[in-house]
This record gives sequence, structure tokens and C-alpha cells, in this order.
Amino acid sequence: MLALTISLVAPAAAFGADADAADRLVQRGIAAYQRGALEDAAVDWAEAARLHDRAGRTREQVAALTRLGQTLQALGRHQEAAERLERARPIASGSGDRGGLVRVLTALAAGALAVGTTQRAEPYLNEARALASSPTDLALVQNEVGSLRAAESKPADALVAYREAADLAERAGQRALAAHALTNAALVAGRGGQPREAKALLDQARNAWRRLSPSHDVAFGLVSVALGYRDVPQLLPDSGDALWLVAAETLREASGVAETIGDARSASYAWGHLGGLYEAERRYGEALSLTRKAILAAQRVNAPESLYRWQWQSGRLLNAAGRGDDAIAAYRRAVATLQSIRVDLASGPEASRFSFQQSISPVYLELVDLLLRRAAVFGDAEAAAPYLLEARQSVELLKVAELRDYFRDDCVEAARARVQKLDVVSPTALIVYPILLADRTELLVSVGGGLKRFAVPVGLADLTREVRQFRRTLEKRTTREFLPHAQRLYDWLIRPLDAELARHRIDTLVFVPDGPLRTIPMAALHDGRRFLVARYAVGTTPSIDLTDPRPLARERTRVLAVGVTKPVQGFPPLPYVSEELAAVREIFGGTILLNEEFRVSALEQNLREERFSILHIASHGQFGRDVDRTFVLTFDGRLTMDRLDQVVGLFKTRQEPLELLTLSACETAAGDDRAALGLAGVAVKAGARSALATLWYINDEASAKLIAEFYRQLQDPSISRAVALQRAQQMLLAEPRYGHPALWSPFLLINNWL
Repeated sequence: MLALTISLVAPAAAFGADADAADRLVQRGIAAYQRGALEDAAVDWAEAARLHDRAGRTREQVAALTRLGQTLQALGRHQEAAERLERARPIASGSGDRGGLVRVLTALAAGALAVGTTQRAEPYLNEARALASSPTDLALVQNEVGSLRAAESKPADALVAYREAADLAERAGQRALAAHALTNAALVAGRGGQPREAKALLDQARNAWRRLSPSHDVAFGLVSVALGYRDVPQLLPDSGDALWLVAAETLREASGVAETIGDARSASYAWGHLGGLYEAERRYGEALSLTRKAILAAQRVNAPESLYRWQWQSGRLLNAAGRGDDAIAAYRRAVATLQSIRVDLASGPEASRFSFQQSISPVYLELVDLLLRRAAVFGDAEAAAPYLLEARQSVELLKVAELRDYFRDDCVEAARARVQKLDVVSPTALIVYPILLADRTELLVSVGGGLKRFAVPVGLADLTREVRQFRRTLEKRTTREFLPHAQRLYDWLIRPLDAELARHRIDTLVFVPDGPLRTIPMAALHDGRRFLVARYAVGTTPSIDLTDPRPLARERTRVLAVGVTKPVQGFPPLPYVSEELAAVREIFGGTILLNEEFRVSALEQNLREERFSILHIASHGQFGRDVDRTFVLTFDGRLTMDRLDQVVGLFKTRQEPLELLTLSACETAAGDDRAALGLAGVAVKAGARSALATLWYINDEASAKLIAEFYRQLQDPSISRAVALQRAQQMLLAEPRYGHPALWSPFLLINNWL
């Protein structure tokens, strides 16, 4: 009996010990968080969650997991945060912990908003709103509703939600939450064009933070308020000097709070942004001194998400001071720091305003600008070569980072791991990197294993304007309004290369497009006598580093062709799809799934059971600026990019990946450079060596004819995929009925052109 008694009592004692240890870890984590030691807090709360789970304390486990998720978000580790919070969600739901579930759901919504996935945030908030009953819970929900409305560019609705959150939090005695909501309200008022209201709210928020005891949240809150004061003068120019002083004073307050509690992370942000204020005033010496303090503080706490900002800032300051070599070295350090961060860069006081194009892309492009300027100084090609090579590699790093940011996963890293590095791609292919800078366009050209640069005195704004006009007029099938724009762009992007093209007997141009250039077909540029496609095959790739340069193995070609002709899910019918798929079957044979047969489950089953080399999808597809809004229509649903990755990704585990993914009825909104980035990266995401896809949708017999001719040409082992597309486009171009480029130019060959 004694042994039995011990066996019964021991677990209870163990559970009690686990619970006590978990409680101590929770308190230690809170203390660590308040002094800015976020990594320490995360470790404590992860272990506390594990011990609470072992002790059967579900509410406490949910609370610890929620704290952990929010801390990981603060560290910029959003994917990891979402995993922890999703783990807490069913636990809170199953235990009936409504308040805990509300906090989990609002944290999940905050994480979704931080990485730009607004569509994912709405369901979380709807569920949280239905559960919330206490003023605190309602305040939490309304604060995130405000952030969602702000992300949707609805500043008036956001302001209402933030104000309601602040009032509810104040009534509940949640003063920190009230201060946070007031800060958010102030920032959204400023962005919504209400500077006086923004100023009044900033004053309220500043006073609200000041009333709280020193903590990490208070320091970060004051930094956010200071950034609001910094931005308001753009709308209230007469108050500029006074608000600059208030912003600087608030940042000094934030640094004081941070130093009081030993919070190097917050101090780094305060000093760094104060340096930024001095930079704007051209007080470079003081700015550089503060920036160096920020760098040291960020290094001390291993905070790469802020470190790269201050390294970048020091590069700008050193360049402004005329210290070019030191500036390049600082930019290199910033890029190296960025490369150490795989995903999820949106963190810090300015996380709600995070944008890849504003916060990441300029670091790479400004380094490239400095490298190209340095290369231009040398008359000797050999001396300039290292700078050109580094510029090209920096562009490649940027391209990979852009795709990683768009798709928000590691598909890009997997692609880089398996491709062959290219020194010489093809002796008859010219690879063109257009680099769009504020004052000029640089064409970095890779041919025959060497690099050359060509500078064109056309800045980003003028080029973008011309590209937008070209795309808008190109889609008008009944006019030739596009022609002046096609010729102007040819003069800027192709004519400078004429001598190089003739010298090397080039037959293929491969573009690594940037920004707005992703939204137009280069094949439709015009030299005054003929289209570019009349002289050259044209390919495009998001990155040479992501291109797997192997010719198509024609002898093993097997095709799975799927499509929809009927109107489904509110989309119009595609009457020529039947003709298109019939042509595919006539040329290659293979398997056809049409209409009701084209379901996600059937697609996956066929891909699993047979080794297809070409997947042809003739159905509506849309590429949105958010990957969650990018999909291909099936008969029974939508094939999202994640689902496409899973379905086609079956090939990733095989020796031979999918050779070609064809999307013959997709479209990308004109003027949406980010959406076009999704199109550019579709082959990488799907794990295919190349893709054939359209920039805009053509519901026309011309599309079916072009696709059929492309596949017929593809049977010829002596020509590349790019030449096969060129010949198909030339065939349509030669027919008066189909000669307008609106009908043949939107087809892009993406990634491997061989």
C-alpha cells in the first residue's frame, strides 16, 4: 500500500512543482520584457508554457503562449509567433477561456497585419469581437480593428476604432493599452491628412506614456510618438521647427527611460531615430555620433532588425560627408545584416508603416548606386570589374529578398540551394539588369562571362510614367497609341546596347526587370521599324541565381493539361480553352482534365501518380499585390500560391522537377509592380524550371493559336524555349488579324529560357 500511496501522491507533487516553477518563470519573463530583454522573456515564457501544460493548467498555458507570441512578434519573428499562437488557440477554445481566446485572436490579427496579410486578420477579429465582453477585451479588439482599417487605407474608420479602444481601455484602467491606442490614432490621423488632430492626439499620447512607470513599452511608445511628431511637419510646414524640437525631446525622453531600465534595444531605436532627425537637418557630425551609439546598442542585444537601419543610416551620412569608401563599407555591413535575417523584418516602433520598398529595397539599390559610380571613375575595365560584379551580386540579393518578402516563405532559399551558379549562361544570350535610380537608369549587361554598364539619363519617375502609358495604351487593340511609348522605351533600354548586340551575335535577350518594368512585355518595344521580338527571342527572370539553366528534355515530354470553359465562381466562360487543350493533346498527347474534372484533388492525384514534365493550366488566374490574393481558378475552388506549391511541389522531391508551367489566362493589374513580382516568381514558387504566363488576360482565338504554335516549336530540339515563344509570336505578328501586340506580347517566358 505504501508504494501505491507514493505513486499517487508523487504526480500531484510534481504537478505542484511544475506550476510553481512556471509561475516563477512567468514573473521572471515579465521582468525581462519590461527591461527590454525580449529574448530572455521569450525563453522563460516558452518554458513556462511547457510546465503549465504538464501541470494541466490550460488557462495559464494559453497566457504564457500568448505572451510568447507577442514577444516573438516584437522581435520580428512573425512566422514563429503565429505557430505558437495557433497552438494556443484550440487550447483556449477547448477550455472555455473566452478572455484568453480573445487575446490569442487579437495577437494573431496583429501578426497578420504586421506582415501585410490583411485578409487573414479579418476572420480573427470577427471571431474575437463575437467573444469579447469585458472593456479590456473590447479595447484589444478595437485597437486591432483600427490597425486593419488603417492597412485597408480607411483612415477615418481606423481613427474611430482607435479612439473607441482608447476610451474602453481608460475605463478599464488599462493605461498602457490606452496610451498605445492613442498613439495609433495619432499616427493614422497624420497619414489621413489631419495634421492638427494628429498633433493633439500625439500630445495626449505623450502625456499618457509619461504617466506610466519606466518600461520597454513606455520607451517604444515614446519613440513612436516622436516619429509622429517628426512626420506631422510635412502637413504643417509653419510648425516644422517647433515639432522637430518636440520630436527630438521625446526621443531623448525615450532614451532616458531605456537607459534607466537597461533597455539597449529601445535605446538603439531612440538614438538611431534622433540621428535621423539630425541627418534631415544636415547636421552630419552629430547624426553620425548618435547613429554609432545606436549601432553599438543594437549589436549588444543582437537586434539585426534595427541594426541594419543604423548601418544604412551611417552609410548615407558618410556618403553625404564625401567619405565614399567608408560609405560603401557601411552599406556592405547593412546588406550583410539583412542577409542574416531570413524573413519577417516588420518590427520595432515603425512596424505598422513597414514596407519592403521603403525599408529594405533602398539599402541594396543605394549600395548598387555607389558601386556603379565608383566603377564609372575607372577608365580601365579591369579595375572597374570588381565593382560591377559586386553591383550585380547586390542586385541578385535584392531580387531574392523581394521574392521572399512577396511569398513569405523559404521557397526561394530552396530554389537557390538546387540551381547551378552561372558564370557563362549562353554565348548568344545577353542578360540585362535595368537598375532604376532616382537620377538615371543603369543597364548592367552580362555577356560572354563579362559585365558592362550603360548609363541612361532617365530617372525612375520619368521611366515609370512612360511604362505606365505604354502598358495602358498597349492593351487597346483598336489603336496604335502605344507606338511612341514603345519607341521611347526602346531608345532608353535597348538602343544603348546596339553595338554590344552586334559584336556578340546575340539572338536572345534575357531581362531581370525591376519595379514597373515587370508590368510590361519587352517583346513589344519598337525601334521605329519593327518590334523587338522580330529581332530577338525574349526571356525574363526574377533572378539569374534562381534560374536552373538546362535545355528541355524533349524525348521525355509528358503533359497534363487542365482547364475551365464554363463560367464558375463569378468568372466569365473561356470558350477557346477547349480548342487550346485539344491542340495540346494533338501535339503531345498526355492527360486532359476539363471543367468538372479539373478539381484540386484530381490535379494532385494525377501529379502524384505520373511524372509529367509540362503542366498546362488554361483557367482564370489573378496575381495580386498580396500573395493571399493570388490564385488560379479550378472548377471547385481556387488554387492559391501555397496550394500550388504543395500540389506541384510533389516534383521537388524527385530528381527531375517540372520543366514548364503554363498559365494561359492569368492577369496582373496594370500599374501594380508588386503584383507583377508574384507573376515573375511563379516558377520559383511552383518549383518549375520555367513558366509561360500572361500579363493580361486574352479571351481570344489568338491565345489558343499562339499556345499551339509555341508547343509545336518546342518539339524542335535545336531551339530554346525562348526561341519557340518568339516564333509563335512572330507567327501571330505576321497575320493582320492578330498583328496587334495586345494579342501576342503579354505572353512571358519566365525563368529558364534554354
